Amino acid sequence: MAAAKNRPLSPHLQIWRWGPAMAVSILHRVTGNGLAFVGLAVLLWWLGALASGPAAYDGFLAHAGAWYGRVVLVGLTWAFFNHMASGLRHFVLDIGAGYELKTNALWSVITPIAALVLTLAVWAAILLR
Repeated sequence: MAAAKNRPLSPHLQIWRWGPAMAVSILHRVTGNGLAFVGLAVLLWWLGALASGPAAYDGFLAHAGAWYGRVVLVGLTWAFFNHMASGLRHFVLDIGAGYELKTNALWSVITPIAALVLTLAVWAAILLR
């Protein structure tokens, strides 16, 4: 089968005009992958330390309580809330609502802001208890 020389090329990211919906869609994929890989690694480390006894668990807590551990945990919290809010936005789109341009752009902007507010609220509750 010979390829036609005048076939149209598929548009790439440089051609599309960036908008809030595109950014939220990409963030949804990035946070999902981050939760799958980093979140799973932290979960397995925590479970392994929990099953290995007090010394191993104290080692886990030392790393989790250090500045770099808190950065990872705060990042995972934000990724969770961002992925959840974006998933809820996609659920609403899947039922056929919210396709109007202004509505879609509004919820695309609200999604990461809601994730940030929820992350701040969770970590304020954790740190201020």
